Amino acid sequence: MPRRKRVVPREVLPDPKFKSVVVTKFINGLMTRGKKSTAEQIFYDALDLIETRTQKSGLEVFKKALDNVKPVLEVKSRRVGGATYQVPVEVSESRRQALSIRWIIGYARQRNEKTMYEKLASELIAASNKEGPSIKKREDTHKMAEANRAFAHFRW
Repeated sequence: MPRRKRVVPREVLPDPKFKSVVVTKFINGLMTRGKKSTAEQIFYDALDLIETRTQKSGLEVFKKALDNVKPVLEVKSRRVGGATYQVPVEVSESRRQALSIRWIIGYARQRNEKTMYEKLASELIAASNKEGPSIKKREDTHKMAEANRAFAHFRW
């Protein structure tokens, strides 16, 4: 976090297939070692697999999964007089999106299916049905914030 200037967020171009900025951000999060075409292929294959498994639009399932995983509250450490408190704070919209993308991709990589697009498809389907590890992560984050509600007056 710079001390002098405000950080100007970079403009992300929409993806070629769905013309969606959110999809591009997801693909960028999925990308490893700069291999964007591989990440795009994994994502689009996962959406095709979702369509065959659920008979719903892959993009709709993806958006629903992302909305279900987005956290409303989180805790931040705040040091007051030698003691560190976990203070619950509301999450901004851009951070909500970033966290949900990060959690879905992270837990998809940990799954047991054979290929990455199968793992991603399974995680997105589970998240859209409000189940799976990424939803559990959101619930744990909310529980932590709820448990530390007594320290909300330390909010800055």
